[in-house]
Amino acid sequence: SPPPLSFSLSPPLFLPLHLPLPSLSPSPPPLSFSFFLIGGAHPRQRRSWVWNQFFVLEEYMGDEPLYVGKLHSDVDKGEGQVKYVLNGEGATSIFTIDENTGDIHATKRLDREEQPYYTLRAQARHRHTNLPVEPESEFVIKVQDINDNEPKFLDGPYSARVPEMSPVGTSVVTVVATDADDPTYGNSARVVYSILEGQPYFSVEPRTGVVRTALPNMDREAREQYLLVIQAKDMVGQMGGLSGTTSVTVTLTDVNDNPPHFSRKSYQFSVPESLPVATTVAKIKALDSDVGPNAEMEYRIMDGDGLGLFRITPDPDTQEGLITLQKGLDFETKSSYTLRVEASNRNIDLRFLSLGPFSDTATVRLNVQNVDEPPVFSSPFSKMVISEEATVGTTIGTIFAHDPDSTNSPIRYSIDRNTDLERFFNIDATTGVISTAKPLDREVNAVHNITIFATEILDPLQVGKGVVLITVTDINDNAPVFAIEYETYLCESAKPGQVIETISAVDRDQPQSGHRFFFSLTAEAAGNLNFTLRDNKDNTASVLTKRGGFQRRHQNVYRLPVLIMDNGSPALSSTNTLSIRVCDCDPDGIPQSCGSENSMLSAGLSTGALIAILACILTLLVLVLLIITMQRRRKKEPLILDEERDVRENIVRYDDEGGGEEDTEAFDMVALRNLNVVRENGSKNRRDVTPEVPTLFSSSRPPPDNGIFREFIWDRLKEADVDLSAPPYDSLQTYAFEGSGSAAESLSSLDSLSMDSEQNYDYLSDWGPRFKKLADLYGHSDGGNLFVS
Repeated sequence: SPPPLSFSLSPPLFLPLHLPLPSLSPSPPPLSFSFFLIGGAHPRQRRSWVWNQFFVLEEYMGDEPLYVGKLHSDVDKGEGQVKYVLNGEGATSIFTIDENTGDIHATKRLDREEQPYYTLRAQARHRHTNLPVEPESEFVIKVQDINDNEPKFLDGPYSARVPEMSPVGTSVVTVVATDADDPTYGNSARVVYSILEGQPYFSVEPRTGVVRTALPNMDREAREQYLLVIQAKDMVGQMGGLSGTTSVTVTLTDVNDNPPHFSRKSYQFSVPESLPVATTVAKIKALDSDVGPNAEMEYRIMDGDGLGLFRITPDPDTQEGLITLQKGLDFETKSSYTLRVEASNRNIDLRFLSLGPFSDTATVRLNVQNVDEPPVFSSPFSKMVISEEATVGTTIGTIFAHDPDSTNSPIRYSIDRNTDLERFFNIDATTGVISTAKPLDREVNAVHNITIFATEILDPLQVGKGVVLITVTDINDNAPVFAIEYETYLCESAKPGQVIETISAVDRDQPQSGHRFFFSLTAEAAGNLNFTLRDNKDNTASVLTKRGGFQRRHQNVYRLPVLIMDNGSPALSSTNTLSIRVCDCDPDGIPQSCGSENSMLSAGLSTGALIAILACILTLLVLVLLIITMQRRRKKEPLILDEERDVRENIVRYDDEGGGEEDTEAFDMVALRNLNVVRENGSKNRRDVTPEVPTLFSSSRPPPDNGIFREFIWDRLKEADVDLSAPPYDSLQTYAFEGSGSAAESLSSLDSLSMDSEQNYDYLSDWGPRFKKLADLYGHSDGGNLFVS
C-alpha cells in the first residue's frame, strides 16, 4: 500500500489512512466529504474522495495477520482517551482492529469465490465511559481475486451422435467450461478450448467449444465410436494458466450406404409334397452391413417355373426371405422348381446411389420329395339329393377317390359313424355307392352331413376324408292340423251370423309352391243348426253362428268337427275338433263365467247334497292317508327274531336297485366287510320266516370265528378292483366258500376207522324209512361201530 497520509477532518470523521486502489468491481455508493490540510496558511481547494473501501488479496498464506488498513479520528489526540470498535461481517472472527491505533488486520485466509466483500462499521468511543465520541461509520473491505480456480465442465462427460459419412465441419456437440475466478479482473476467467485426444477425426473451436468433424467419409461399419478429450485453459491459454478436461463420446449413426448382397448365388432346398398350403418351405437372407431401417429388405420372385406356386415375403424380425407354398405340390406331376429371387433395400438414401445398385439376386432350386399320401377324393365336398319316400337300399350317389402315389393302391370306402349315428346310410366298400339303410323323414332331419373315409388297402394307415351333404326332399306325407289348440267361447247373447273364431292350420311339409289349405265341416256336421264354417281363401277360416239364444243350462259345450285339406299330390286331410264353450258375457262381449254349475243345479242337486258329497270324499282321503302311514311304519320295523332262532338258513329277498358306481348311500357295504355286525345286534329279533324243518345238527358251541370269511371276501374284492374285465360295483358276486371248519363237523364216514366217535346216531331210526340206511350204518350195535370203507 502507498505510505499513509494524515488528514484533519472538519467536522471530525473517520478517514482511512491508506489511499484506495482503483475499484475493479461494483461497490456501494461513495461517501463524499471535504477536508483541509493542517499547517498551511492558505486553504486548499475543496475535493471529493472515495474513502469507504479497503482491499485485501485472497488466499494469503503468511504466518502473520494480513494488514488491511488504518482508521483514525481527529478526536484522538494521542492521549489514550479514545478506543476504536469494529462491528459487522467478519468482525472479531476474520477482521480485528487495534483499539488504540485503529489498525485493521485479517486473521484468516480469504476466498473471493466464497465471499467477494465484507461490510463493516467502525466507531470511536471514550475509553472510560464507553460513550461514542463521534457517529458510527460504515465501510467495505473488498477481496481481490487471484487465479486460483481451474475451468470446470459442469455438464461433462458428454455423449454425442453424428451420422456416418458426414462432411468435414459438421457440428457434433458444444462443450462449455466455467471458471469461478472474477471475469472482470485480468484473464483469470478467460478460457480457451483445445482437443487432446480424438485427432485427426474431430476438432474443437478454441473460443466457442464447438466440436466438429475433421475427416470426410467416416464409416460406421469400420469404426462406430470415438472417445475425445477436450481441454479448457484459463489465462487465455498462456503459460501458467489453470486447465480442466472432459471426455466426449461420439457415436456414428448409420446411414444406408451399403447395398444388400447374398452370401451365395444359388440355394437348394428339399420340400415334401405333403406340406399344406401356406407352409414356409425355405428361408434365404441377403446380408446388409447397415442396421435398423437401413437394413430392412424387400424380396420378390423375378422369374422361374414356380411363379404361381410360391411367394416370398420378408420376416420383419430377421429380414429373411420366407418362401411359402401357395398351392399343393405333387411329386408325380413335377419334382423340382427353380426361382430367381431379388433382394433390395426398402429405404434407399439417394445420396449414395453412386455406390451401386442397392439390390442383389440369387437362384433358388426347390426339389419336391415323394411322400406316401392318403387317398384323394375327386371332390372333397359332394352334394346329393334323395326323396324322403325312397325305400331302403335306394342308391343316392357315388363318390370316387384314388391313390395319388405311383403304387395306385386299391381303395376301401367307409362311413364315419360319428357323423351317421342312426345309420341311415350305407356305402359300398369297393365302388363307393351310397345308399339308404333306413327310411328317411325330411320333417325329422332335412340335411345329413356325413364323412366318408377312403383307406388304402395296401397301407391302411393312409386314410383320406371326404364330406357328403345329403339333402332329403319333401313329399306330401303330413296332413294339415290346427295351428294352435283353440279355446273358443260363445256368449249367450250371440247373434246369428256372428264370427266367434278364426282358425288357421299348419303343415309339416314344405311344398315348393307353398301351402294352400281348404277348410270345411265334415259331412256329419254340415247340417247342424248351430254353426257354419266360411273358408277365407287365405289359409284361414271363420266359424259363425247360425242362430242365437244359446243357453248354458241347456248345453255348455259344443264340438264342431272341421275338415282341413292341403293342396299336395295326393292331397291329405285331417279332421280337427273345435270345442266351443257357452259363457255368460258382459255387455262388451267379454266372457265372465263358463261351466256347468247351473246344469248341476238343474239336475236336482241341492247345496246340502253337494256339501255331503265333498265331506265323504274328504273322509276317504283321510282314511287312505292313515293306511299309507301305518304301512310305512311297519316297513321301518327291524326284521329281528329271537336269538334262539337260527337265521343262517333263512332266505331274505331285497328288491333294492343300486344307483351305480357313484351311489355311496343306496347300499351299505359294511355288512359284507364285517360279518360280526349281525352278532353285535344280537339283542334284536329278526322277523324272518322260521324254517319249518329244524337243522340237522344243533350245537350249543359258539359259532366259528368269521375272520376267514372276511379275509376271503376281502381277497375277492381286491381281485375285482384290479381286474379290468370284472363287472361294475353294483353287480352280484357269488362265491362258493365253505370255510375251514363247521359247527357240525364233518359228515364223512371215511374217518370212522381211525377215530372213536362218541356221537349217538340212534335218533336216525326215528326219522322214518328214508333214513333207515343211515341208521343201519351209523347206529350202535353189539358188534361196535359200523363204518363204510
